[in-house]
Amino acid sequence: MTTRAPRRDSVENRAGILDAARATLAIDPRASIDVIARSAGLSRRTLYGHFDDREALIRELISTGAQRFNAIAASVTDADPRLALARLAARLWREAAHVQFAAALALDETHVAHTADALAPLRRSVADLTRRGQDDGSFRTDLAAPSLARLIEEVARTVVSRTDAGSSGAANLAVRTLLSIAGLSWREADDLLAAHPEILASEEVPA
Repeated sequence: MTTRAPRRDSVENRAGILDAARATLAIDPRASIDVIARSAGLSRRTLYGHFDDREALIRELISTGAQRFNAIAASVTDADPRLALARLAARLWREAAHVQFAAALALDETHVAHTADALAPLRRSVADLTRRGQDDGSFRTDLAAPSLARLIEEVARTVVSRTDAGSSGAANLAVRTLLSIAGLSWREADDLLAAHPEILASEEVPA
């Protein structure tokens, strides 16, 4: 038995709902299904044809966002673990800052389990990077690799949730914070970023 491909208008409606949800929730994180449907130019009934409830819609937003984060992690291929962490932090911050409300929503306690599953490839990348950094002496070794990787994740979560994305130097702060947690001194971070100015030059998000 063959599975029919979704109709074009159905696919477009679903994409429109997700776009409307991102825009609407950015203004009001508590916006109702009715408000999101109106923003998408669709009826509530049509929206429910795609998502069972508001939580299902939010989970889909988290899943689609996670795909972008996972792709970013896969795109970082620097051999130097310090450089890889700095570049990964900058690129992830840039993506998170553009949809900071969604990132914060994904990281809250209600959705953290779903987010963890969706971000499994990214978490594996951070774990592998942490082990590489410890093996070559780039990162601190007073903590076991799994503990350090978890600490990097938790600090990144706090930075995304608490830092004003539009503030000057936000990306710089995000990158330096994670480098510090990994064990680099502020002077070492200075030297690394000075040698690779492209990391931050293209990563700042306009206010």
